[in-house]
Amino acid sequence: MLNASLSEPLTSLQELILRQSWEGKTYTVIAQEAFYGAERVRKVAARLWLLLSETWSEPINKANFRKILESRSLTLAQQQLIQKQSESLVRTVVEFPNRPLLYNSRFYIPRPPIEELAHAEMTQPGSLIRIRAPRKMGKSSLIFYLLAQAEVENYQSVIIDFQQADRIIFSDLNKLLRWFSINVTRELNLESRLDQYWDEDIGSKVSCTNYFQAYILTQIQSPIILALTEVDRVFEYPEIAGEFFPLLRFWHEQARQVNSWQKLRMIVTYSTEIYLPLQLHQSPFNVGLPLTLKSFTAQQVQQLAHQYGLTWIGNSHIEQLMNMVGGHPYLIQLAFYHLAFPEYPFHQQSVIQSSNSTPENEVLTSPQSRFQNLLEKAPTEAGIFNDYLRHLLTKIQSDPQLKASVKKIVESDTGVEIESIIAHKLKSLGLIHLEGDRVQLCCALYRLYLTKQLLSTSGDAPLSTLIPYPDTSEMEDTSDSEQLKKENLELQQLCNLDELTQLANQRYFNSYLQMEWQRASRNQTDLSLIVCDIDYFKIYNQIYGYSAGDDCLRQIARSIRECVNRPDDVVARYGGEEFSIVLPRTDLSGAVCVAERIREKVRSLAIEIKSNKFGGFPDEFVTVSVGVSHTIPHSDEDYTSIVQATERALYQSKRKGRNRVTVSQFQASTVN
Repeated sequence: MLNASLSEPLTSLQELILRQSWEGKTYTVIAQEAFYGAERVRKVAARLWLLLSETWSEPINKANFRKILESRSLTLAQQQLIQKQSESLVRTVVEFPNRPLLYNSRFYIPRPPIEELAHAEMTQPGSLIRIRAPRKMGKSSLIFYLLAQAEVENYQSVIIDFQQADRIIFSDLNKLLRWFSINVTRELNLESRLDQYWDEDIGSKVSCTNYFQAYILTQIQSPIILALTEVDRVFEYPEIAGEFFPLLRFWHEQARQVNSWQKLRMIVTYSTEIYLPLQLHQSPFNVGLPLTLKSFTAQQVQQLAHQYGLTWIGNSHIEQLMNMVGGHPYLIQLAFYHLAFPEYPFHQQSVIQSSNSTPENEVLTSPQSRFQNLLEKAPTEAGIFNDYLRHLLTKIQSDPQLKASVKKIVESDTGVEIESIIAHKLKSLGLIHLEGDRVQLCCALYRLYLTKQLLSTSGDAPLSTLIPYPDTSEMEDTSDSEQLKKENLELQQLCNLDELTQLANQRYFNSYLQMEWQRASRNQTDLSLIVCDIDYFKIYNQIYGYSAGDDCLRQIARSIRECVNRPDDVVARYGGEEFSIVLPRTDLSGAVCVAERIREKVRSLAIEIKSNKFGGFPDEFVTVSVGVSHTIPHSDEDYTSIVQATERALYQSKRKGRNRVTVSQFQASTVN
């Protein structure tokens, strides 16, 4: 009734206090069992009793609320209100669970004492919090929770996502630090004065430090929560990382002696084990508060099932599900999403429309049958976890040492001993758990899937060859062979398709560009490449939300595809908001025409972007910056040279003001 009446649903802590108070537990016991501070529990409870009193128009407190409410029946109006709220909830839950959860989401499940420890540390001057966990374990959701707490404390907050940085930003430390500084400035809604404080003679690290200390920290009077996400991206550039991370540690240590630095509180999230040649006194990964996100407990899984309305989920179901996927938050949520909304088919299966409908493809009406069907298909390509599993498999197969070690683990029923560094890498992927010196896979899902992929006769082949296109010229014309051909083609397409935009993905782009590079090199023909980047897309997401951001990406993807008409031209989603177009047998003038057509087409979509917070934008509608390169390849060059040249051209388009096309033409090893 409260959730139906209030503008925002009860928080997890409020619900906890209600349930525990109903059982007669004291605030002290509630705080101890939930790992919350007793004073915080009392404050939240005081607000809660006020909400109840306002809702039922009579004084309600901890001592009398069960006595007052237990004997009452719902009125017809209250029943209708709850029914309306339930229908509204269903409509809002339909969004596929592939985004971080907002702090007030009913699907955010606290993992005490993580939230309480992080919140307490965040209030300390000059603090540094390190959040480490494998992919999709909830790091970003925890960040959103902490930033919401920061807003309550009247702190300023900034999120810097290193996945948003163009590749060329990592070409040298100066570019990275300027990119970092300007983004922090913009997020704080300050005027950029980078050139005023940047001095090449004293170096980029000192310039960056001066800029923060003498400008940013003096302009903002309240504490600043600086959240750095996806810093694994920086690890890919050891020389840059070896300079950048010691700088963060220096800032953290400056808070001990310089008051202005006490206003800066940093939160760093990462998943990869740190293998950088940093001295102990330089690394930021051995100071501050370390937090490791763990898997859900059975109680937390039950709580999430309740939030999805799966009232039929019992202890036996939870035990079966956790045996299959462990307590991995994303995999659990994915399972509950499909169980709660069977009318919404598995999102990737909609990529390929089958002309034949069979009973196996029809929605299973019984909750029990849906649950068993989900478990049976879980470790297969037809299961709901296939995208996540393919990502893990690609990581494993890209490293021969990892692959060899995983095969040893899969073959053993009791665990094996492996090299320490390899064990930590696998743990960073969320694949294993350590028991002394021996390691085992975390759950049955990984064992079943990896056994099939790595120990089968074709297991040594790369992922792309596990589902090859069949040679139809030598295949017998039988119903079995036709079915096999169809299934293989469907699986191949799934591996090469970006689920959101329905364009080719980066994996397919790389293989196709390499193939066309080799062909053009043999035949000495033209090859052109275009890379587009949506201008201010990160800010667009912040203003309008991720759902609107997805719609924006889909619209632009369709527009780009409409501008590229030849069968051999390939459009791919190259990154988060980047698109690439491979144009075989196309000279420079032809590629520039296509690029300008794309730029104008996107602008004509009239996708509005406005914000007073960011001081306005150069254009009222979403635009793209475009880089173009052309060459006639030489056999002694690698295809990545044209990629690098195009990225440099794209970078120039963004530097010159965005919403423009810049050309980088090169021949052999010369870039003009």
